[in-house]
Amino acid sequence: MDWSSWFRRTLLKDANNPKISDPPKPSSTKKRHQAEEDLEQYGITQQLVDLVKTFTVDTFKNFHLQDDGVASADSGTASATSACSVRKDLSEWQERHAYLVLSSVKEMSQLRYMLCPRHMKERQFWQIYFVLVKSHIADYEQRAIQLAKLKEMKIVVDKSSNGSSYEVEMAESKVASSSPPASP
Repeated sequence: MDWSSWFRRTLLKDANNPKISDPPKPSSTKKRHQAEEDLEQYGITQQLVDLVKTFTVDTFKNFHLQDDGVASADSGTASATSACSVRKDLSEWQERHAYLVLSSVKEMSQLRYMLCPRHMKERQFWQIYFVLVKSHIADYEQRAIQLAKLKEMKIVVDKSSNGSSYEVEMAESKVASSSPPASP
């Protein structure tokens, strides 16, 4: 028996006999809710999705970056692509945003496939994309930067508070060891 014919028959049989779907499990709804929060945190709203769906090949081909040096100052230096095919010259937030856009908006993924590397480099593609959507995602990116700074400050405060308790203990032990023993 040919594997491909078996595979096709299995697919046809499953398509003709649809099973009654089980109600969603709590863990799957929890994961879906987390994914929706992730999308919202990275600025992927319905308004952004609608905007991205209006982009065409010509939108990117006809877009002229003002100065390559200025554009690369925001995104860092070029390096290798990651496993999810998002450039490493993007900030961590931009990289996650790009990954979520590619996975949630199929038109954007198809557009990138048509343009890169045939018509433009991937670095240029993402620079143009972030310029085009800047007005929609600027607040989300700013909020992420602020949260990162707050987390960093909290870590510093936690480290300094832990260190001060050790200093107090050390000072107390020095005072106890330097005082003369009590006479009987």
